[in-house]
Amino acid sequence: MTAPSAGGPSAGAPPAVWPGRPTPLGASWDGEGTNVALFSSGAEGVDVCLFDDSPGGSGSREQRIPLEESTHHVWHGYLPQVGPGQRYGFRVTGPFDPGRGLRYNPAKLLLDPYARAIQGEFRLDRAIFGSVPGKDRLAQNRDSAPYVPKSVVVHDVFPWGGDHHRPHYAWSDTVIYELHVKGFTALHPDIPPSLRGTYAGLAHAAAIEHLQRLGVTAVELMPVHHFVSEPHLLRRGLTNYWGYNSIGYFAPHAAYSASGSRGEQVREFKAMVRALHAAGIEVLLDVVYNHTAEGDHTGPTMAFRGIDNPTYYRLQEDRSRYRDYTGTGNTLDVRSPHVLQLITDSLRYWVTEMHVDGFRFDLASALARSFHDVDKLSAFLAVIQQDPVISQVKLIAEPWDIGEGGYQVGEFPPLWNEWNGKYRDTVRDVWRGQGSGVRELAYRLSGSSDLYQDDGRRPYASINFVTAHDGFTLRDLTTYEHKRNEANGEDNNDGDNHNRSWNCGVEGETDDEPVSALRRRQARNFLTTLLLSAGVPMLTMGDEVQRTQRGNNNAYCQDNEVSYLEWDEDGGPLCRLVERLVALRRTHPVFRQKAFFSGQPLGDEGVKDLAWFGANGKELTDAEWFDPHQQTIAMYLDGGGIKTRGPRGERVVDDSFLFVLHAGDDDRKVTLPGWPWAKAYDVVIDTCEEDGAGGGAYPAGAPLPMPARSAVLLRVTR
Repeated sequence: MTAPSAGGPSAGAPPAVWPGRPTPLGASWDGEGTNVALFSSGAEGVDVCLFDDSPGGSGSREQRIPLEESTHHVWHGYLPQVGPGQRYGFRVTGPFDPGRGLRYNPAKLLLDPYARAIQGEFRLDRAIFGSVPGKDRLAQNRDSAPYVPKSVVVHDVFPWGGDHHRPHYAWSDTVIYELHVKGFTALHPDIPPSLRGTYAGLAHAAAIEHLQRLGVTAVELMPVHHFVSEPHLLRRGLTNYWGYNSIGYFAPHAAYSASGSRGEQVREFKAMVRALHAAGIEVLLDVVYNHTAEGDHTGPTMAFRGIDNPTYYRLQEDRSRYRDYTGTGNTLDVRSPHVLQLITDSLRYWVTEMHVDGFRFDLASALARSFHDVDKLSAFLAVIQQDPVISQVKLIAEPWDIGEGGYQVGEFPPLWNEWNGKYRDTVRDVWRGQGSGVRELAYRLSGSSDLYQDDGRRPYASINFVTAHDGFTLRDLTTYEHKRNEANGEDNNDGDNHNRSWNCGVEGETDDEPVSALRRRQARNFLTTLLLSAGVPMLTMGDEVQRTQRGNNNAYCQDNEVSYLEWDEDGGPLCRLVERLVALRRTHPVFRQKAFFSGQPLGDEGVKDLAWFGANGKELTDAEWFDPHQQTIAMYLDGGGIKTRGPRGERVVDDSFLFVLHAGDDDRKVTLPGWPWAKAYDVVIDTCEEDGAGGGAYPAGAPLPMPARSAVLLRVTR
């Protein structure tokens, strides 16, 4: 309990509580005291519990204060003199009857679903479970308070300064860099040790300098909502590193704070956002609203399960069990108005109070399910569409879950962009020599019109990626065909078995220089393809410096050097290629199309805004389009065919380019298209060079040497 000077009641004083208000939910300090409000539709009683800082453990000196007022199932009260920094939790009394879905247990201290900060460790003890292990219908009556984190009262005022003018990049101008707050900074030699692995570390000039050097416009932070580790990991001496195990949807993860966990993490997160915005970088959050850290019926009781289990979770016909569309043991019931309110209140909070610029929704199909099927008319999608705050920021769906019918790439409605899993799979298959021809690749290079055009979306609805946090890194994609996840303690049974990877002839790391050279060229092929495709490219942390996870394709529990970014002083040649490609994309709007191509002639000469050529320098025939053995394609982009106008209605005109991709394992010569497509060509990017630097010029109609598995970008002279 906070000391009197910090706004709390004096030690030993009887706790005072006034009626308070049912809104807003959570703990709200007004300068004199704190109003608390908790929704629970089936509770018979609710206590708010205050904890002081005296020695003796995290559960010492608890004061339990009954909330006598209940309005529309919201239990509320006002605590005079209780202020910022105060640790608290709830105990909810009601029936314990798992067969009816009811799991009230006042022996369990519960986090506030609306807590702005969370402090303390989650420790493995039988007390954290609501029922006796192996006897689900028998309540576990041990007090969990010493073993679970506490909610913290927070004062949200922050000196944002000029941050009200955020970067606000158009989708077509966006380049995303997915990173982990801790992993990105944990080994950075120029960041002070005390700041490594923290929000302050990511805000440090050395970290921001790298992002600016790459030219990315947005960072997509892996989960920063407060999360805990699963009991099965704690039993193995591991922890959850990725963070897809949320328990606090308003609270920045406390372990990423260098300054403290009694509200300091909120200010530190805001300072990080302010610093990134000042550097011209937007902040997107990877959010996990599809499930919580409480797991299945055998999992711990930390918040939602003990507050109102049948309201928060999807239950099976046997209401002691949970529907699981997520692979984690439970699924939040977004059909419930109160769960939907929790999610939208959280999203608005992160936009308005924390100034983030958008969200990537983990397993978004689970959020869009109505009774069972994924439903484009679901309450979740409808509420997001009409919300005046949430609808104005960047929204990205991971358009799948593990349930039946959950794979929904291309099926989310307008307003939403999607992680394009078909882009990832197609590009991987093409460059490993397992593609089914060039037709599928052409769709992906040109913005995936087959997925997004029919419902009125634009090319930038496609978030293009080759790698992400989940799966092999780019280096490992060219080094391993078999996962090596033994360190995860699951006998290598976890992680995807079908990675569409190719080891270039040798499994694992090797000193064979020809093999290593081919791997490096494959990495350049992947990155060049990604950054020259229509749509929004997403880079993954460390791919630009060939980060490896030693073959682990599911490093979610590797909070160590396996997952951290090992820094190179100058980044190396691959990093310089990324810089060059991002700059090229930024300079030339022909690579940032806002409308789909027509493929129709632009004038009398017959030049099209988009044309496809084979190795013979002629436009592809129907037979070649459907030939599964076709492995060479050239994409012609005409800078005079850009459909969309500039901000003042001006016509946008750019250079024209020819992008040649040869995925075969044979060297060949590709005839460059002749007049009227071009008079000559200048090489801009060549993946046969270590840093991709191009050079040289060719007349139209000349043969262009294309070594096995290589790509070349040429600028057109007309």
